[in-house]
Amino acid sequence: VQSYTTKNTNNNIAIVGNQMKLPKLGLVKFAKSRDIEGRILKATIKYNASGKFYVSVLCEVPDFELLPQTNQAVGIDLGITDFAILSDGRKVDNQRFTTKMEQKLKREQRKLSRRYEQAKKDKRDLRECMNYQKQRRKVARLHERVAFQREDFLNKLSTALIRQYDVICIENLNTKGMMKNHKLAKAISDVSWSEFVTKLKYKAKWFGRKIVEIDRFYPSSQICHTCGHRDGKKPLDIRVWTCSSCGTTLDRDINASKNILIEGLRLLKQQP
Repeated sequence: VQSYTTKNTNNNIAIVGNQMKLPKLGLVKFAKSRDIEGRILKATIKYNASGKFYVSVLCEVPDFELLPQTNQAVGIDLGITDFAILSDGRKVDNQRFTTKMEQKLKREQRKLSRRYEQAKKDKRDLRECMNYQKQRRKVARLHERVAFQREDFLNKLSTALIRQYDVICIENLNTKGMMKNHKLAKAISDVSWSEFVTKLKYKAKWFGRKIVEIDRFYPSSQICHTCGHRDGKKPLDIRVWTCSSCGTTLDRDINASKNILIEGLRLLKQQP
């Protein structure tokens, strides 16, 4: 990625219709994804590996208006099969953006590798190999599309949750530690739990919501949310179990999210 940042001095960065005024470059046509709000402070122009230019504008805006209270709270259990399981019984599907594009990516990356080897064999500078450069940009565009799809999904989901709930309770997951499990690393990387939690936190700060993090060692999947009995650790392949104390049949993930909510509300009451 190549980029540079320029500050707004004497109104040398401005939006004029479907064009952006930039220092030294003058008016440049661009596709506007959203209206600019507030006073422009600076702009960062970035050239991606896909061959596309992007500009991000930093603006100074007034404080956001707090969202109206909904008097609702939710516990969220993050997973791989389902991205998020909510304590009200809803399950948000894991979109698997990388997996859906995996075969196409493999095919295009193999083409790129062959062109690299051919250029190396011919002792040619890669910058002069037009077929290699064309294929490199094609692979980069595929990676970019996956990244944009994931970003869009996480933004929409986090915004919807912030609008609907006053209190959101989540687990404090050790994502880096979990990534060391080679069987799950690719799936965990694809779901982007840490990025989702980051988005929830800053949006909650903007709009006056509360995020409560539960200790990662809290046994949310072992406790019956109905009677509080701890039934012990269970293998991951057991998705439904019956409480040995009260006889309630429990969905493993929904039960965990309800326990996260119960524990989160308890911790919230203890806060000053």
